[in-house]
Amino acid sequence: MLDTARTFETPEGVDLQLHVAGPVVRSLAWAIDMLIRGVIYVVLSIVLSILGEFGQGILLLCIFLLEWFYPVFFEVLKNGATPGKKKMGIRVVNDNGTPVSWSTSVTRNLLRTADFAPAFYGFGLTAMLMNSDFKRLGDMAAGTMVIYSSKVAAKSDIPKAEPAPLPINLSIKEQRAILDFAERSELLSAERREELANIVPALTNSEDQQAVNTLYRYANWLYGKTAQK
Repeated sequence: MLDTARTFETPEGVDLQLHVAGPVVRSLAWAIDMLIRGVIYVVLSIVLSILGEFGQGILLLCIFLLEWFYPVFFEVLKNGATPGKKKMGIRVVNDNGTPVSWSTSVTRNLLRTADFAPAFYGFGLTAMLMNSDFKRLGDMAAGTMVIYSSKVAAKSDIPKAEPAPLPINLSIKEQRAILDFAERSELLSAERREELANIVPALTNSEDQQAVNTLYRYANWLYGKTAQK
């Protein structure tokens, strides 16, 4: 039986299970993204046609930027998911389950040219079918994989607390760490929860159980913000 589940151990010693996405769902996500870009190209060509040859030059530049940086933008800033991937419930992560960085995303997407060869992602599809993690060549080079997006946090998994907005701006990875802490808190001892919460005194402005409760409040706020998207 083909098992697409992969288990990783987090720094807290908790096993995190991810499910790898296969070629079919990834192809559907790619088709959706291609359709979106196609619509953008048509609109741009109509609008820029009034500028003649100058407009054609701008159009070619826009096509270049969209083709190469459309996936990078969404993978880094939108939790690893382009609109197509989000629609299909999948996203890109590093091999250890962490969010991808700019350099990682650029690497995996630059190699789309090799994956596309000789036509219609022939090499990429062959590579995906030949490894258990369904990695195309770009994924192998960048150390990434595409997984199914689990619910970021089921409300019952986060200890209930009055939501409180973050006092400072945090990166997506840092926000994810707060949610992970709250989701897995029941698996940790009280001492371990306090030890982890005490790592960020500048964020909680407190310590021990009070710091834990503060992180719970942030996690509830982050969950509500995510659920609205």
